[in-house]
Amino acid sequence: MTTTIYRARRILTMNPARPEATHVAVRDGRILGAGTAEELAGWGAATLDERFADKVLMPGLVEGHSHASEGTFWRYVYLGRFDRMDPEGKVWPGADSIDAVIAGMKRAEATLGGLDTPLTGWGLDPIYYGERRVTRRDFDAVSSARAIGVMHASGHILNVNSRALELAGLLRPGINHPGVPLGADGLPTGELKGPDAMTLVGHHVGFDREVLANDEPGLRRFARLCVRKGVTTATDLANLLPQDAVAMMLRVTGESTFPVRIVSLRRFQAMSPQEVVERAVELRRQSSDRLRLGAVKAFADGSIQGFSARLRWPGYYNGAPNGLWYTPPEVLREVYRHALEHDVLVHTHTNGDEATEMALDCLEAALKAAPSRDHRFTLQHCQLADAAQFRRMARLGMCVNLFPNHHFYWGDQHYATTVGPERAERMNACATALASGVPLAIHSDAPVTPLGPLFTAWCAVNRRTASGRTLGTHERISVADALRTITLGAAYTLKLDGEVGSIECGKRADFAVLNDDPLAIGAENLKDVGIWGTVQGGRVFAAGDA
Repeated sequence: MTTTIYRARRILTMNPARPEATHVAVRDGRILGAGTAEELAGWGAATLDERFADKVLMPGLVEGHSHASEGTFWRYVYLGRFDRMDPEGKVWPGADSIDAVIAGMKRAEATLGGLDTPLTGWGLDPIYYGERRVTRRDFDAVSSARAIGVMHASGHILNVNSRALELAGLLRPGINHPGVPLGADGLPTGELKGPDAMTLVGHHVGFDREVLANDEPGLRRFARLCVRKGVTTATDLANLLPQDAVAMMLRVTGESTFPVRIVSLRRFQAMSPQEVVERAVELRRQSSDRLRLGAVKAFADGSIQGFSARLRWPGYYNGAPNGLWYTPPEVLREVYRHALEHDVLVHTHTNGDEATEMALDCLEAALKAAPSRDHRFTLQHCQLADAAQFRRMARLGMCVNLFPNHHFYWGDQHYATTVGPERAERMNACATALASGVPLAIHSDAPVTPLGPLFTAWCAVNRRTASGRTLGTHERISVADALRTITLGAAYTLKLDGEVGSIECGKRADFAVLNDDPLAIGAENLKDVGIWGTVQGGRVFAAGDA
């Protein structure tokens, strides 16, 4: 048994019994203790490791809502509005207009071979470019012979060209589907909303969910990005998890050099409520330390900026029609009931407040049929919840994982277009959640926004939009509270708080190694904290080597 004692400039433990330390002792991938060198000497012979003497350690950051497809998507064409860094550290420029998006697609199309290869892109978000929606004719100008598909930043809308619609049998009149808008000519516009509509065309344009689930290079890229961002535990929050993908993930995460713990949830799709819970129970038995399985992800609605989220009265500020129901209430109730009966954790996507209300109603009914004291069912995003809904979450024993990155990336659009000033100022109400006693995490939803818990914490602390507007000063939280939401808070929603999220005796030796002190750098600069790398299970990974 070898013991290593790491010395650091400061160790922020998230352990209220001992919030700070100068040394931490590690044996067999777990924490023996944190304290002074003299206190840790009682554990016996140890090697003193000084490599972090000028660094700050805090618990390994926990990304409670991300997707491993953040690694996969980088093999496609990035067409987002903002500059973005890939897993190798290269920064790709954003597109500031639809014309710039089309120009980027034309450059990418010129590099492709035969017409059987689709042009696949991601990150599109027309709300940045005014009221005009992107249509199939925009993409036909890039190519009318090659199938083209570009996923919106939200992941809830897919834009395709005429060739892709033709291959899917959709370029015809008479289509009657709420997720397939029609143009004046009676044909689909090329914008496909929601999983049902996107699935019809996805495999023609590079977005086959089962194929993407088994992308080994993408999983490895995602892990490299986690190291760069100080993340030691990350969710893959909506995977179909076919058995061949599970076998691949177990093999890859089991490698001695794989640097992150992946928590992968089975997406509720193409199964009945009973079947998805049975599959979750089966998956749970296959879990390992670095691949945690056995939970379910459900979807109630879509995206606010994509106008596919379900909002209560008075609806969208610009008068857009209400969004889509992804899961009917009677079905979601059955998912919850079966999950409660088999002790299966369920996380549910709700963006609009009507979707949140529906999920609360469903859980309340399910709990009457199958009571549970510690279910920790979590509402993901839950962006428009009001104070009454947070109080109800607390009564029902729910957790919430809010999305403060929206303030920066879409806050100006929410203020002016989607929900209006009043509701925009209460979105992602972190302070209200804490005041209501609802266990709170915050997240990036990568690849929807870039992975980076410290940036997410900055968003929750400052609530700043891209234009510099502060949205909802009353919902800002302290730096200390924000750091807890990206460590213990996120771990709690995953039922992992007994293993990770704080630096204390018995827990996994997972640390974020920082160049700067997040408690000293100031709230305004929290997003700029430098990250040296991570320690995961006692193994050291430098970001520069990722």
